Amino acid sequence: MATAALGALGIVYGDIGTSPLYAMRETFRGHGHSIVVAPDNVLGVLSLIFWSLVIIISIKYLVFVMRTDNDGEGGILALTSLIRPRGGGHWALVLLGLFGTALPYGDGMITPAISVLAAVEGTEIASPALADFVVPAAVVINVALFALQQRGTATIGKLFGPIMLAWFAVLAILGIGQIVAEPAVLRAANPLYGVRFFIENGFQAFLALGSVFLGGHRWRGALCRHGPFRETAHPGRLVRVRAAAMESPFYRLAPERGVLPLVVLATVATVIASQALISGVFSLTMQAIQMGFAPRMRIVGPL
Repeated sequence: MATAALGALGIVYGDIGTSPLYAMRETFRGHGHSIVVAPDNVLGVLSLIFWSLVIIISIKYLVFVMRTDNDGEGGILALTSLIRPRGGGHWALVLLGLFGTALPYGDGMITPAISVLAAVEGTEIASPALADFVVPAAVVINVALFALQQRGTATIGKLFGPIMLAWFAVLAILGIGQIVAEPAVLRAANPLYGVRFFIENGFQAFLALGSVFLGGHRWRGALCRHGPFRETAHPGRLVRVRAAAMESPFYRLAPERGVLPLVVLATVATVIASQALISGVFSLTMQAIQMGFAPRMRIVGPL
């Protein structure tokens, strides 16, 4: 059981642990919106992230989704196959299932780019002189990641679990330290801060909600493993103390000498997160072919 759990940590949960790299920053400084960095706004965003975790994980997934399967197979396409023709209205449900299936494909397109880039950006904190190499390095890493797909991931997949375990341990250490230093950030558990955030920021808050869900929809299972407070509160505490840290709130958590090792670990973690999602997209494609929703094709990849 311990071995299986460690393997699942890398394969299943590889995609849930990298949101702190960019979710908080993008919520305040995302494209098309700009939220003022103020204590109430930070607590409001943290409240939204926390309750997104609770509702999506504890209610949606643990109570409903994980209790539903098709002969042991989960996933939206597997559940869509359970729909039986009844008077023609079943096609509306099938289309909803296919629409939901399309969302992971979109996630698969943006996750490698956003996650790896956010991880490599930490080199600017360690050495500003390396700023010009951030984008080229992210491009090289992503090209290499996709070029290796045809070779499969069975061998390197064995390393995913231990690496992600180390990554989650680092997140916990950084988070606990910040919560101890600023325990008032735990007030974000009060949903009224999230409500007030929407009242005070109006449509800008709605636009920022997309970035908030970067810290929610990709954290399936996180609540069961290590709780949401450690993952959402520590960037928030830093932002409350130093608004200038918004350029890179995650890396500002680490001491100066620890930034470069953290960049290396974060980059490896984002590659694993990307691989987990890519493998999921391959699996969805194979299911879609078997169900007749996609043209038949030869799949050469990480399955």
